[in-house]
Amino acid sequence: MKTSLTKINILLGCIIALIVIIAAISLFHTAKETEIKVEVNDRIDVTPTIITAMKEIGEWEFLSITDEELVDTVRKGFFSDDELARIYYGKMSLGINMHKTSPHWIRQKGDSIVLTLPPIELLDKDFIDEARTKAFIESGKWSDADREAMYRLAYGKMLRRCMTESNINTAKENARLQFGKMLKAMNINKYEITWEK
Repeated sequence: MKTSLTKINILLGCIIALIVIIAAISLFHTAKETEIKVEVNDRIDVTPTIITAMKEIGEWEFLSITDEELVDTVRKGFFSDDELARIYYGKMSLGINMHKTSPHWIRQKGDSIVLTLPPIELLDKDFIDEARTKAFIESGKWSDADREAMYRLAYGKMLRRCMTESNINTAKENARLQFGKMLKAMNINKYEITWEK
């Protein structure tokens, strides 16, 4: 009886060992045939939310320039000359108006986003601070029309001094940096920024 129990235990042990070996071989073959594939999707979806968020910025200043101009005029008189000299102060804001973007201003090109921005412009046409305008010299009688003519002269001088190619390029570079930061905050790392003509 003892011998037959030992034989049954040995037989049972062999069967269990055989089952374990078969299960291990089966798992090995299954694992060998199974592959793990990792695919990276570089495609960026340009969603309406992104487009709306950017357009809602409206006017965005990228360069601010303060300027002062001295404008003077002399009116010849019979006995004496009348002279008027005024100092005008202004602050010009160069930037873009996102409401002026053209259709398809944001598009996908491969795994990159391409932004076509409106040109750099003067954001506020009323840049002379008339409250700070000072009469430097004022002799004789001057009309409002004379003062208006001087204002227009100062306005033109400031425009020529500040709306230069160099300042526009500086504003463009600042825009590239700001848009780059904004796109990276949206997890968009591949982008290209171009400008409308």
